[in-house]
Amino acid sequence: MAVHHTHAPRLTLRPAAGRPLEQPTSVVAGLAAAGARLTIGAVFLWAFLDTTFGLGYATRRAGAWVEGGSPTRGFLSHVSAGPFQTTFHHWAGQAWADWMFMLGLLGIGLAFAGGVGLRIAATGGTLLLALMWAAEWPPARHLAGGAASGSTNPVADYHLVYALLLILLAAIGAGDCWGLGRRWAALPIVRNHAWLR
Repeated sequence: MAVHHTHAPRLTLRPAAGRPLEQPTSVVAGLAAAGARLTIGAVFLWAFLDTTFGLGYATRRAGAWVEGGSPTRGFLSHVSAGPFQTTFHHWAGQAWADWMFMLGLLGIGLAFAGGVGLRIAATGGTLLLALMWAAEWPPARHLAGGAASGSTNPVADYHLVYALLLILLAAIGAGDCWGLGRRWAALPIVRNHAWLR
């Protein structure tokens, strides 16, 4: 019995006369997944680069990690809502927290940008986003001091959206299009341990 491999149809950009451009759904979905994967990778990589070097967006040069700034001190020391305030205040500025946060940003960003190790990166990213969600605590209407929290939705905020996107992209193997996913999956250790995929 012969095994035949089917390949996704090639992307054709020539529409029939007078008809709108049509593309196979699998090709469009693959391209959209690749674009989403590269975009979410860029979100994490940019956060790492800006925090490390103080590129002037969320982090000024004086507060950069390379200048001795703490990636967690500013954010975690200002947590003022939710049941984990004390815990986050204790973690703020701790060297282990800084290193875990920064390595998480870098690892997740590189994995999604390259399309490799998406399952591990999605797991780590979901944990990181859950901790960030808990630190911002969207269910709170008011902060500890009584001021309005500014929360617009008690549950479905960008942390949840990003986490679901990470999980979805890992589940569908989004690293194969515009990424190194196929080469990664062909490595013997990855073939033998699917969780590395």
